[in-house]
Amino acid sequence: MNYFVSLWAKMDYTINVHGRLMDLGEPQVMGILNVTPDSFYAGSRKQTEQEIADRANQIISEGGTIIDVGAFSTRPGAAEVSEAEEMDRLRFALGIVRREWPYAVLSVDTFRPDVARMAVEEYGADMINDVSEGGLTGIVNTPLDQTDEVYPAMFRMVAQLRVPYILMSVQPTLREMLLGFSKKVQQLRDLGVKDIILDPGFGFGKTLEQNYQLMNELEKLSVMELPLLVGISRKSMIYKLLGLTPVESLNGTTALNTVALMKGASILRVHDVKEALECVKIVKSLNGQIVK
Repeated sequence: MNYFVSLWAKMDYTINVHGRLMDLGEPQVMGILNVTPDSFYAGSRKQTEQEIADRANQIISEGGTIIDVGAFSTRPGAAEVSEAEEMDRLRFALGIVRREWPYAVLSVDTFRPDVARMAVEEYGADMINDVSEGGLTGIVNTPLDQTDEVYPAMFRMVAQLRVPYILMSVQPTLREMLLGFSKKVQQLRDLGVKDIILDPGFGFGKTLEQNYQLMNELEKLSVMELPLLVGISRKSMIYKLLGLTPVESLNGTTALNTVALMKGASILRVHDVKEALECVKIVKSLNGQIVK
């Protein structure tokens, strides 16, 4: 296990966030803010102005350094949301978050290039979190219409916007994931995208067993030499395994977040910021970095 702590300690990544360098050598916690009525975890759904403001304040006050705003649920069985509706929801939420925290690092969870552009150009969103693997899928593994097979539309958009990009994989195995990441990272590099974060996509295109096999091999993604985001917060890989509900899955989330950090995760995407920060402090202490 000490091998994994050493691996985590060697990760020395920084990303450019609108001219500010964010150090990912120390793991960061990204708090989830969903402005959807149907996200799988009811506790994450925020609809009113006060709820959105309170959630943004909670994320920052508990130590989160990134707020990830999503307006389109990607859970299995989720309802289709039009691009116009997604933009309307995001405009409402991003305006509130920017009012409360003008300089907070904002991530926008979307697979639509025009939505990404709106968020960056109108509200100064700092990074794009794309769950479609660059357009390979849309809602619930539905292929998107791509007009440029060589360079996906989202890749071209983030290159224009010059913001960090989170590339998530929907591949079921580590081998297929590495092949996909290698190809797509090169495409992004060809377009001039400099700050790329990889997300193995727990819960997307994977069986329960494949999710745990991937977690078991997570440190092998370090071969890509890019920062790694892990999002397993209250997901079905936890509550189905344990026979629980998302509401009851905080303990399992904490356990897996700790494993992910020890295997090299640079960012934890979570519903429960305070508990995730405790994981970071514990893993740092295991590496001899006592945090007071």
